[in-house]
Amino acid sequence: MDSQEFKKEFLESAKAAASVTGEGSCASFVENMAQYLVDTEVIPDFYPSFYKGHRGTRKYRVDGYVLDEFDYTMNLIIADYVGIDENRTLTNTNAKSIFKQLRYFIDTAINTNLYEEIEISTPCSDLVDMLRSNKDKIRKYRLFIFTDADMSSVIKTVDIEDYNGISVEGQIWDIERLFRVCCSEQGRQIIEIDFTEYCENGIPCLEASSAVTEQYSSFLGVIPGTVLADIYDKHGSKLLEGNVRSFLSTKVAVNKKIRATILNSPEMFFAFNNGISATAMDVQIETTSQGKFIKSARDFQIINGGQTTASISNARYKDKAVLDNIYVQMKLTAIDETTQEESDELIRNISRSSNSQNKVSDADFFASHPFHRRMEQISRHLFAPASSGAQYETKWFYERARGQYLQEQMRLTPAKKKQFELQHPKSKVIKKTDLAKVQNTWKGNPHIVSKGAQTNFTSFAEWINDEWERNDTQFNERYFQSTAALLLMFQLLEKQIPKQNWYEGGYRANIIYYTIALFHRLLKEQFIGMDFDLIYIWNKQEVPDVVSETLIDLAERTFIKITDPSRKVINVTQWCKRSECWDDVKRISYLLPKEIYNYLITTDEERSAEKTAKKEQRITNDINSQVDVVKYSSNDWKRLSEFAVNKHLVSSTDVSALAVACKIPAKIPNAFQSKRLLDLLERAIEEGFKI
Repeated sequence: MDSQEFKKEFLESAKAAASVTGEGSCASFVENMAQYLVDTEVIPDFYPSFYKGHRGTRKYRVDGYVLDEFDYTMNLIIADYVGIDENRTLTNTNAKSIFKQLRYFIDTAINTNLYEEIEISTPCSDLVDMLRSNKDKIRKYRLFIFTDADMSSVIKTVDIEDYNGISVEGQIWDIERLFRVCCSEQGRQIIEIDFTEYCENGIPCLEASSAVTEQYSSFLGVIPGTVLADIYDKHGSKLLEGNVRSFLSTKVAVNKKIRATILNSPEMFFAFNNGISATAMDVQIETTSQGKFIKSARDFQIINGGQTTASISNARYKDKAVLDNIYVQMKLTAIDETTQEESDELIRNISRSSNSQNKVSDADFFASHPFHRRMEQISRHLFAPASSGAQYETKWFYERARGQYLQEQMRLTPAKKKQFELQHPKSKVIKKTDLAKVQNTWKGNPHIVSKGAQTNFTSFAEWINDEWERNDTQFNERYFQSTAALLLMFQLLEKQIPKQNWYEGGYRANIIYYTIALFHRLLKEQFIGMDFDLIYIWNKQEVPDVVSETLIDLAERTFIKITDPSRKVINVTQWCKRSECWDDVKRISYLLPKEIYNYLITTDEERSAEKTAKKEQRITNDINSQVDVVKYSSNDWKRLSEFAVNKHLVSSTDVSALAVACKIPAKIPNAFQSKRLLDLLERAIEEGFKI
């Protein structure tokens, strides 16, 4: 797949989505583009909020937004969409004119009576409320143009003047740029930092030459507080490694003790603070007569010290602190690229170890959890039943890593690509955040899901981590099938809600979360000892008519409830994030149709089916353990045996298992022995054994 193919498919999918939902191809284009940018961590989330108008000759418009509450960057989106298949170029002049419309919108929202003119309980009303209530907190405005034109090659940088002393950054995203980021090996935007932009020679450092390996090299440096603040002000929360960002986003990002040191004893900061740890690729080091200096780094990520970084920046911005005497020690690990997956895994492991003394649980590193590998493995071999009328089976494709679905198609011939798409339709791609979203909704947490993809993902991770430790076999084929069934229910409402005459636009996602959570709650209340049979939907690959009609009926009642004028919070988007909103929705009185009974399963039947699924998963786990053991040679196991005995790591059971492993391939350890061997290997590696 090349960029032109990607563009053609992207525009066609936007039009197809528009024809299904009736929301308009421009709205579908913006939402599709935004979802890609959420996946690649350019923006933390997305809320559609179309509005346009004018004051005299000044036109203004907005199509969507999201406030990054970690670094208080307000992201505002405007569309430049024609939808006609023609070669169109977005010039620098056009871009400046479009950015002005967004800037005028900010000014109009904050400084005029626009809030009174916009109908209350609409997405734009929420946006204006958010701009006004956070005007003193917002530290940066990021303005995005989403365009179906090709960006002119003349445009290199976008300069927009500050708004009331707050910096404004402009970004233009055409489909070519989207393709480059989504189909890169990293599957996300890469931060490249030229340290000489901030200090003349770069960052002074020492190389930890004794710590150099084939995978990485390490440097110890001292970074001025002003430089760290400048870099953070420019790149914001994207500077923090994903796991650290998700951890800090649910905690207090700015540390009071760090702030107090900055304000009261800046000269003691270096002595009092633990500093930061970072990773990067392509680190450029220059040796001069004055010593070594870090000149630049690609994919620079802070993996420990997020609170230090945010606190320094915040003290300068909010408290007007002078940072001239602030210096921060930095450990920089330069990763030597092998495969991208190996690099990502190494960075995650370094991040996990660096944060081991902080209250960062394994759940905060959920992106690398074995749960994802299992879901991926199931998705690659499990065929879904053919939909009604179809003469072939399909698969639900689980994206364990960002951009996997696109990258799988990159090197395929047109014929192979067509075959791949038939077997793995785009509508049956399951992203990690999608799985967390549908399962957490079904568990009765629509208010948490409404807080956004990352917050919900972190919450879901905590539950999965605990449950995995308790019994990992519950995450099996049946669990995967139930996830796909829930996605079909979500997709049904995504298509049907915009077609309803009661729907006024906006809050579609919140309506879906609360509707499905309410449906499941009502089932449990009205049909005691029963639950919905999600496997029925999996087997049919569609939602039964009576369930569809019930969900749509409930959706209307949910919409009325969450937008009720008597709600405790005026901003509907913010109201939906509160548990009180869920308490309100739970009070909706609704009698489910008796026909629903045909799609229920008794608790005993459910337990029996789950027991069978767990047993099958246990057998699969046993086989996988044996496969993992025989990947290593008998010599490897002999070396481990000697090491483990010397370190007193073995029991009599381990000795028996090692005796068999040392005779591979003549003898193969059984499943029980294989698990013991893998556990022993893991413990030995922690003690310094090298395989």
